[in-house]
Amino acid sequence: MFDYSQFPDRSILCVDMKSFYASIIAVHEGLDPLTCHLAVVGNTDRTGSVVLAASPAMKRDFKIKTGSRLFEIPDDPRISIHNPKMGLFVRVSTEITKLFFRYVPPSAVHTYSVDESFLDVSGLEKVWGTPEEIAAQIQRDILLDFGLPSTIGIGPNMLMAKLCLDLAAKKTANGIASWSYDDIPAKLWPLSPLREMWGIGRQVEKTLHSMGIFSVGQLARYDLSLLEKKFGIMGNQLYHHAWGIDLSEVGAPIMQGQISYGKSQILLRDYKDEKEIKSVILEMCEEVAKRARAHHHAGRTISFGLSYSKEEFGGGFHRSRTIENPTNITMDIYRVCLELMRENYHGQTVRQISLSIGKLERDDEVQLDLFDTNSWKKRKIGYVVDGIRNRYGSASLLRAVSYTSGGTARHRAKLLGGHKK
Repeated sequence: MFDYSQFPDRSILCVDMKSFYASIIAVHEGLDPLTCHLAVVGNTDRTGSVVLAASPAMKRDFKIKTGSRLFEIPDDPRISIHNPKMGLFVRVSTEITKLFFRYVPPSAVHTYSVDESFLDVSGLEKVWGTPEEIAAQIQRDILLDFGLPSTIGIGPNMLMAKLCLDLAAKKTANGIASWSYDDIPAKLWPLSPLREMWGIGRQVEKTLHSMGIFSVGQLARYDLSLLEKKFGIMGNQLYHHAWGIDLSEVGAPIMQGQISYGKSQILLRDYKDEKEIKSVILEMCEEVAKRARAHHHAGRTISFGLSYSKEEFGGGFHRSRTIENPTNITMDIYRVCLELMRENYHGQTVRQISLSIGKLERDDEVQLDLFDTNSWKKRKIGYVVDGIRNRYGSASLLRAVSYTSGGTARHRAKLLGGHKK
């Protein structure tokens, strides 16, 4: 067993808004979020549109959940179907974050997503009570102020709070649960399948299965050096996460070292013309590069993938390439994507494109390439363009490809979070 005394034992809350999008729409329409049958879909005009959120009753009575399709929703008079209201969702999320500041300072809050946040309430027992009492008060305030149900997991670090939320709090009657390090053998280690463990996807799960690892307990008892040999730094993280160890500070990503900037776009139609596909890839490279520059990061590993249309019976590819010098220059990223496309794409019909950059370094610490005397100018131009777009809007300065039939940037500029405002 680990000597947990060497690790910080804090009181972290992981607060999750229950069926956030659906609950907000329900309240907005004067309905009870817990009893109404309501679904929020990407676009009610498209039968294949994805369900973004479903109310608890919708999930229970009609088996419709996030990821279902509009055409799968039964024609039932009890069911209410709505387009997203992204502007409203973001405003409510911002106001909920302000509510947290009643209890803790801004530095003790980490907004993980639009509907989920971490709060460090360590040392506040004399002010607000135990972590469980603080959680109950916050939950009550959210319900009174916004009419929204919430669930809260409590743990000694961000990882444990998140696991407690997903694996325990969401199943309790009051929506609150607390885990300590002592709970790990009984409550975390029996967990199987592995993909139910936060941070383990299907591909990692498949690799772990090939190593004879089928539960979190088996992962915790596996040889650390073999995990590191197989997964690199991620192997170290998987091992320590299986023991409930996480040294991230509130405000930092939980998976330290796995930071990347990426984007995935489901196209509005099938793309068969290679020029049109490349147009979207260039737009996405521009967006990913901008996000990296916003944090003064540059990346060495570029990952790129295409998913094919149903006409091609699905399929696709996803490949990565590590370059010598870290970059956040749009055209550098684009060139690598085109290389991977030339090597793996053979004319199939494309419906989804994804790309990301990882193995990040600080942009101001990147060594200049002696053989590319214009690299600093390219970086500078990127920041200048970003400044213009930040001030005048994302559509204020676009590449020519965005005005072609394949471009999507002009349409997406009218959206918020990829959906209607």
